[in-house]
Parts: sequence; C-alpha cells; structure tokens
Amino acid sequence: MKQISLFKPEDLPSRILYKKLFENLPHLSWDQKERGGRPPFSRDFLLKTLIYKGLRRIYSLTDIVFELKNNPSVLAACTGDAFKRIPSVERISSFLRNTPSQRLAKVRDILVDILIQEGAITAKIVALDSCPIPANVKENNLKTSVKDRFDKNRRPKGDPEAGLGIMIHYPRPFKKEICYFWGYRNHVIVDAETELSLWEKTLPANKSEMRQAIPMLKELINRHPSLKIEVVLGDAMYDTEDILKFIIKELKAKTGIPRNPRRQEKKEGFYVNKNNVYCPAGIAMFRKGKMTVAGITYIQYACPLYWSKKIQQRYLLCPANHPKFFSQKGCNYLIRLTPSIREEIDYGSEEFKSLYNKRTSVERSFSRLLSIAMQNPTTVGLNATQNHCTIAHITSLLVALTAYRSGQKDKIRFIKSFVPNFLDDSQKSSLRTLNLQK
Repeated sequence: MKQISLFKPEDLPSRILYKKLFENLPHLSWDQKERGGRPPFSRDFLLKTLIYKGLRRIYSLTDIVFELKNNPSVLAACTGDAFKRIPSVERISSFLRNTPSQRLAKVRDILVDILIQEGAITAKIVALDSCPIPANVKENNLKTSVKDRFDKNRRPKGDPEAGLGIMIHYPRPFKKEICYFWGYRNHVIVDAETELSLWEKTLPANKSEMRQAIPMLKELINRHPSLKIEVVLGDAMYDTEDILKFIIKELKAKTGIPRNPRRQEKKEGFYVNKNNVYCPAGIAMFRKGKMTVAGITYIQYACPLYWSKKIQQRYLLCPANHPKFFSQKGCNYLIRLTPSIREEIDYGSEEFKSLYNKRTSVERSFSRLLSIAMQNPTTVGLNATQNHCTIAHITSLLVALTAYRSGQKDKIRFIKSFVPNFLDDSQKSSLRTLNLQK
C-alpha cells in the first residue's frame, strides 16, 4: 500500500548539510598515550564543533554545548552519530588551551595547499596586515576600577601572556583616535585576488608588526615553494629598508608599500650650499667624517659651537636657541651616501597607485574573519588565542574550498551566506530529480 504524504518532498524546507562542508576538512589526529578514566573525545569532533560555532556566530562555549544538546542534526554532522556523548564546556576549553598550535596550523596549511593545487589560489599578489585580538581581562573593561590599567610593567593577572598594544579607529573622516588594550595581534599574509589568508600567526600585542613581515614571508615560501609572489602590498607601517630590500632583491617582486611620512627625515632650517651645510643659526657646520649605521653610510656634520675653536670664540650660546645645544652637544646633520632602495620605486606612477589600491583586500578579509567571532576569544592565554584565530582562518578556507569544489567559484568569499544557502538549492533539485525518476 502506497503511503500518502501530507507534503511534497520538494516543498519541505531543506536542511543545511554541514556534513558536505566537513568532508573537505583535513584529519586532525596524533598518537595519544593510553590512560585511565573516561574515553577521550575525538579531536576532529571538537574542531568541527568550533568551526560550527564560528559559522553560527556563537560567542560562548556554553551556548555551543547547548546547541549540540538541542540540535541532534548538528551533532550528527560533527560526529556522524546523533547519539554521541556531548563534551562539556571545560573539555572544549581544554582543547583550545592544550592543543599544540602547530597541529591546527598544519590543517590550515593543508587547506591552502589544496586550494593552490586546484587553482583556486595563485598568490601572485599578497598583502600584509595585522588585527588586534583583545584578551578577556578586566583591564580591558573600562567599567571596572583598576589601578594603573595600562601600565606595561604590570601584566594583567587574568592573562599574564597578553601584551599591551594600541587600536586605531576613525570615529569621523580624517579624525584618528588611539586606545590601548591588553591582548594579542593576528598577523596575516592574504592573497589579494581571493582575499583568503595564506599564512598567519598570533603574538602578544606588544610585538612589532614590522619585525614579523620578513619572517612570515620566508615561512610562507618555505612551506609553499610553488608560490611565485610578484607583488607584496602593505600599509606605511611596513615602509622600512629591510622589508623593501627583501621584497625587491630577494623575492624579485614589486612592492605596493607607500612612503611613511614619519620616516622621512625633516631638517627644518638646515640647508646645503656648495660643500657646506648650514645650521638654523646660519653657521657653517663642522664636518666630522663618515659613519656607517646598519649598512648605510652617512657624512656627519656637527654643531660648530662644540667642535670648532674659531666659532667658539665668536659665540657663547647658540644664536638660534636650539634645544639640542644643551641636551646633546648641538645639532647633527647626516647626508646619506648609500643609495636608498626607495629610489627604485616609482611612487607617483599609475602602476604603483593601482597596486596599492588592492591592499584593501586584507581589510575585507579581516572583516569576514571578525564576522565569525575571531576577535572574541573564549579562553585566555597565548596558545589558546593562537588556536582560536587559526580555527577562524581554517573556517574561512574550508568554506572557500567547499564552494570551489561545488562549482560555485564566485562564492568562495561568502563565509556568512554560503553555508546557509549553497546546499539548499542542491537538495531541492535532487528531490525534484528523484520525483521525476519515480
């Protein structure tokens, strides 16, 4: 007897098949020593749980545990069995705190490898940047009463590994505001075309962004030797001699890093006439000779009131009342002899401006990562925060790979809308096809 259905299968709301998403996730496991006690939870299960937490923008571990208890279909997608034992909040927190960060970084690298091999990522143009990750400490809560809240010599008790950093935001156009925070920074290298992260690392917020650029580029090339980087983009923070030399001389690539006005030497009141340099008081300065600092050679000119006996007889004090006359034996003027690497960059060309405009891809990449709660870690500590940020990058890469393999290459960046929508139409179409076959 044929059973009569109240609803047509194609009219039923389709489920989101997270299982299709997790099929593209690399395996996370390693040798574990046998010990007594309760049987351990699968690390793949815990990783999938945290990926689901990010996609659903669930901000607390308590809420994700409740979601697993309340939604058997999600539990089945993460474990393959809707009747599996559900981990506690403490167990998920322990996974974040105690899992070696290299393990999750390996999963991230495998996803990048697959995207490169399948042609989804070319990484010809890459961009550098970093994002602040505030720690969950009372010092960051301005409603609490804390003495010496942002004293760098007093680490917060809630997270002693956190560093003191700054966040910059623009409440109004061309109006910049700076605020301090305790926490970390997530440093990334992003493919400017697909806006997907290629490499990332999380460090305390007091670690310099400039000093991470060259090591990260080297690590990226060593891990993915097939990449042929042609252009490296970044903001003015990365405008240093070392970074520019590495990009142009070693990588043989172009740069889209603008000049940093703070690093342009300004000598107000000084001028050069023939072979003499004149100070703001209009006196010819004393030539001390050549000096070399960090491989750069200069001709050094010093205050004549200190180094020239003829001038000392004419003046008792600096005629220009320069404050450096008392603080550091007068003024110094350096004429650079070693050519600057910046002379090889045509900052005013249309090509340079076009390349620099692509740097905003890293901003959009961070915007998507923050939409899956990367800036809201649920546990404290450097290792836990590193794992939290790496899982956010894994989530973004996993969605991109799933979209690419499903034939929807134009949706690899749809991290917020792709998962809820991309399986619905396919499920409905399959049901329609099934009915037509019947």
